[in-house]
Amino acid sequence: MCVYQPNDKMYTYQYSHPALTADCVIFGFEHHQLYVLLIERGIDPFKGSWALPGGFIHEDETIEQCAWRELKEETNLTPSYLEQIRVFSRTDRDPRERVVTVAFLALVRTSEVRGGDDAARAQWFPVDSLPELAFDHQEIIDFAMANLAKRLKYEPVSQYLMNEQFTLPELQNLYETVLKVKLDRRNFQKKMISSNQIKQINKRDSDTPTRYPNTFVFNNNPNDE
Repeated sequence: MCVYQPNDKMYTYQYSHPALTADCVIFGFEHHQLYVLLIERGIDPFKGSWALPGGFIHEDETIEQCAWRELKEETNLTPSYLEQIRVFSRTDRDPRERVVTVAFLALVRTSEVRGGDDAARAQWFPVDSLPELAFDHQEIIDFAMANLAKRLKYEPVSQYLMNEQFTLPELQNLYETVLKVKLDRRNFQKKMISSNQIKQINKRDSDTPTRYPNTFVFNNNPNDE
């Protein structure tokens, strides 16, 4: 309920105002392993624990602007891929006060990230070997993993995790790691090539004794061919 008081031209509310934060799940892929970027908290609560990059929204910014700002401050990162995936609003998720967080999924190459000013340090962890996390961040990561798997099936998001140049076995390894399945090599390669999402930039020379793998890049204009 909102009550308008004309004397001081102020609105007063009978309802509490929960705090709002943005938390970012940043995935990277390297050496046949999917990683998530965590920061060591420098303040209480959970000082010294690992957590997702994120923080409280400012009154003069949107939740998307908050996510971008926190990423820059804590990881010095401006990812090419950042999408809002879910709101987490469990009443006991933060010991300080009622805090609702909006989770974002970010995809980057692992070489792009270094720690920022607001975190004690930032570090990559394999998703299947995470330390104990602050708040409900394990739940958020689990949801982000499932969300990434769904996106990978229907969207060309692999381009944000792979190196600029790659082989088809390397790309297949990414899919198998995220989807947690074993894929048939010939079917996978045929599907990827026919999808027009990738294009070959070199071919093996049949007259050369040394066999170099075919190298591919992602096709930035898949509808042009």
